[in-house]
Amino acid sequence: MQVKPVQDSELSKKQQVEQMFDHISPRYDFLNRLLSFGIDRNWRKKVRKAVAAKGHRHILDVATGTADLAVELCKIPASQTVGVDISAGMLSVGEQKIRGLNLHNRIVLQQADSEKLPFPDGNFDAVTVAFGVRNFENLQNGITEMLRVIKPGGHLFVLEFSKPKNRFFSALYWFYFKAILPRLGRLLSKNSSAYSYLPRSVDAFPEGENFKRVLQDCGGLNVIIKPLTFG
Repeated sequence: MQVKPVQDSELSKKQQVEQMFDHISPRYDFLNRLLSFGIDRNWRKKVRKAVAAKGHRHILDVATGTADLAVELCKIPASQTVGVDISAGMLSVGEQKIRGLNLHNRIVLQQADSEKLPFPDGNFDAVTVAFGVRNFENLQNGITEMLRVIKPGGHLFVLEFSKPKNRFFSALYWFYFKAILPRLGRLLSKNSSAYSYLPRSVDAFPEGENFKRVLQDCGGLNVIIKPLTFG
């Protein structure tokens, strides 16, 4: 069964995700830092370093949200990033951030469906996506689209939650994810579904070797899985 923010709603997952992120966008960055204890910043740095190591400069950041990863990618010299997201609310926050950092000549944001990217084949050196693929209505469609717009020899970088393998850390992780985070998120974001949807979507996501097979089935070559922070 497809995991949606509100399971009994008649709206599609795509419509629900758009509405959910529009609603929480004003406090999204604050909640990210608080609820992840700031670890999400370190994860984005690792993505930027991986992209830079491949020499990529023309980058598409899918599900860019408030442009956190797009901003981090600007630390790659001479890089240019296009960020796309389905949520106008998240993009509005991202635009404010980019103007405040004077990065408007390095980053362009536009509203677009990640499963129907408005770009020609082979248009980018690399595609990045941070915490976005779980939200695709059709995972295979989204992966196929991202691979389509990458130049031959380019790379797709996916940063996503998974389930820790260490028994002790896993117990702490799931207690926090299922018992603490939804309550804090609901209290601070005033959204009843966003932070209960997060652990459900992580639990249902085809992580590790299963996700590797999805990428390969969609045409991905030389797929590497690199666990972070106790997996």
